[in-house]
Amino acid sequence: MIPINRPWLGEEEKREVMAVLDENSLTSAASDGGRRVQDFESALEKYLGCRHAIAVNSGTAALHAALLAAGIGQGHEVLLPSFTFVATANAVVAAGARPVFVDISRDDFTIDVADARRKVSRRTKAIIPVHLYGHPCRMDEIAELAGRRSLAVIEDACQSLGSALGKKQTGTFGEMGCFSLYASKVLTAGEGGAVVTDDDRLADKLKMVRNHGMVHGYDTRTLGLNMRLPEMCAAIAKVQMGKLEQMLAARRRNAQLLTELLSPAASKKKGLFALPEEKSGSRFNWYLYTVAFAKSATREAVKQRMQSDGIGAAVYYDPPVHRTPFYRANGRTKLPATEWCARRVLSLPVHPGVSEQDVRRIAESLSSAAAATG
Repeated sequence: MIPINRPWLGEEEKREVMAVLDENSLTSAASDGGRRVQDFESALEKYLGCRHAIAVNSGTAALHAALLAAGIGQGHEVLLPSFTFVATANAVVAAGARPVFVDISRDDFTIDVADARRKVSRRTKAIIPVHLYGHPCRMDEIAELAGRRSLAVIEDACQSLGSALGKKQTGTFGEMGCFSLYASKVLTAGEGGAVVTDDDRLADKLKMVRNHGMVHGYDTRTLGLNMRLPEMCAAIAKVQMGKLEQMLAARRRNAQLLTELLSPAASKKKGLFALPEEKSGSRFNWYLYTVAFAKSATREAVKQRMQSDGIGAAVYYDPPVHRTPFYRANGRTKLPATEWCARRVLSLPVHPGVSEQDVRRIAESLSSAAAATG
């Protein structure tokens, strides 16, 4: 089986983890975190070109911490897409606010800014654009909306480390950007996350939020939780930062070859399925290579054929968040583009563990399955 994603780990990560165990320095409750947490944060700051990176123990914690640091809470509304992992919405609920689901654009699966404009109310305090599958959102339009309506912009960049618009990295456009270091992501700590910002005040508050609101001992100054990143996880992330460019390059090579191999089938079966495309000025990290089929039945048939061929083709996210039992119970929302995509997208593996031979297998399987649809 070629899995949809797999962490790319080597001897360097093992040695660094063993060093943590030998030193018996598993974690630190210090405001600045342990030594490896600080090393990882410094490397991430340098890579992204931002002033502050604050490591936490998951991407969900990163989103929750950012919302708390921004003062989002009871009585507030937050705009976000429903076509995302549920953590984006759960973090809003955990902060005490109400998620307001916004539709997406079918061409890149990111938030539809026109729909966001329609859904702003006097209670709206923030917007969370999600760079889904590594596809950058329209941050210029989002910045214009946020500036006009005085909204905080908290980027969900959990899937987009290494993606960029022009020379600027995703996660660095808004007040804060949130990243995930989950095992499937382009860079992993096993479990982990980070919030980045250029605002010194927000950085100080984020450090308190991740550590029960404390700075020195038991001096809780704001609401916080235990969101600290353990040193073993930070050790893995620190080593991974040194390999990030190499891992991103491998993903890009695989994605480019897959596009080259699938283009004939996409052209022959024009209208049956569409391939992902980088828009002018944008650069994907190719976290997932996601195609969209014209019919949901075709998607299901192709997925089953590919999985039977030993290829971990996967569907993200069906159902979308607003159609899950918990969120559906809180009101009916019509998001036509979101529901169209949820029934039709299929993601393919392009991670660094995928070889050229694997890419050719993936392309052949999809092309054959598409041909069989007639």
